[in-house]
Amino acid sequence: MTTPEEKYELITRRLDEVLGKDAIKAILAEGRQPKCYWGTAPTGRPHIGYYVPLTKIADFLRAGVHVTVLLADVHAFLDNLKAPLELVAYRTKYYEFLLTAVLKSLGIPTSSLRFIEGSSYQLTREYTMDNYRLCATVTEHDAKKAGAEVVKQIDNALLSGLLYPGLQALDEQYLDCDFQFGGVDQRKIFTFAELYLPKLGYAKRAHLMNAMVPGLAGGKMSASDPNSKIDFLDSPEVVRKKLKSAFCEEGNTEGNGVLAFVDAVLIPISQLRLDRKAGDTLLEEGLGDQRPFIADDAPEGTVFSVERDEKFGGSTHYKSFAEVKLDFENKTLHPKDLKTSVANGIIRLLEPVRKAFEENEEWQKVTALAYPDPNAKPAKTKKKEKVYHPPPPGKGKNAKSASEDASGSSVAVGDEVAHAAAELAKQQPESAAS
Repeated sequence: MTTPEEKYELITRRLDEVLGKDAIKAILAEGRQPKCYWGTAPTGRPHIGYYVPLTKIADFLRAGVHVTVLLADVHAFLDNLKAPLELVAYRTKYYEFLLTAVLKSLGIPTSSLRFIEGSSYQLTREYTMDNYRLCATVTEHDAKKAGAEVVKQIDNALLSGLLYPGLQALDEQYLDCDFQFGGVDQRKIFTFAELYLPKLGYAKRAHLMNAMVPGLAGGKMSASDPNSKIDFLDSPEVVRKKLKSAFCEEGNTEGNGVLAFVDAVLIPISQLRLDRKAGDTLLEEGLGDQRPFIADDAPEGTVFSVERDEKFGGSTHYKSFAEVKLDFENKTLHPKDLKTSVANGIIRLLEPVRKAFEENEEWQKVTALAYPDPNAKPAKTKKKEKVYHPPPPGKGKNAKSASEDASGSSVAVGDEVAHAAAELAKQQPESAAS
């Protein structure tokens, strides 16, 4: 791949939208290597929707793009306390372990990436002053509008959520990127950055956006909603159970997360593996089963297969997602067959990630600290041992009450005195001359 046009095609393929395409083309025409950053806030446990941007990063690297992965720990805390401050450090480490394992499993060279934590530069004097300058320029309306699709929305908004879009805009300057990459849900923050960074005297960047994968029940796949997602560490049994109950109405392609996953993840990864097999030297071998998601007898050009027993019509092979979608719309491809093929593909993808987790004791410890079990019973504390203190004379449950008659009291007191005298005599040493 040598021409700027080929590199641009690889950088932008399968994206939902590109803002500032001319800027990227100009950089490539100059013979420079574009610089990109992709950020993620370490809040809830990542789900398999992360395969979409991570697979796209492979395209960037193959096109010669310098890629920075931002672990946005400060953003995680600012987003309506999704990540309490005491957990942010552990969750940041968890994300680093997980993302590295997933990238290695895909054969994407992590040595070509730069990982950086937001707090490593977002707490500096220069960044803080730029944040203040931005606050003196941005209106409340624009800040709230920019974060509407990303920051958790509540009736009485916290100030931290209004700061979030501004920090993400400043990151483009402080990470020295030519374009920022993210999901289409980030679009309002991207246009916010394009408007306000030039007002601080900084360059306007380009923005690339991938489509969002719908959740298993329809709607957005969310790290904070376990029913909408499949976790990277889910077992094969859990994956099949979740896919079985996932929304996948026959003939309906709208909001269909199962079908969308084929388009956004399985086919791109199949293509990566086919390219590597054809001699792409940038991609590494990868971990686990590295076969593309096609049948062994699939014809040349196949990128996805739905494997079925011959008595049910045999396997079907597809050269593009458009063919898969058309068969599903025409009800030629049954939801059960699609779910089975997708479940098999996901299980193969997750196997090396789970294995890396099981072999890494430090990752396991970090997981327990980052995402403590909310149902775990608190450790029982040892009961304090009671020490008996005898009551003083005249006190205690057997002591006579003050209302007793005088004669009774004097007898009781006399008895106590006699008893005390006898005890004292026992403790005196015997006289030498008796």
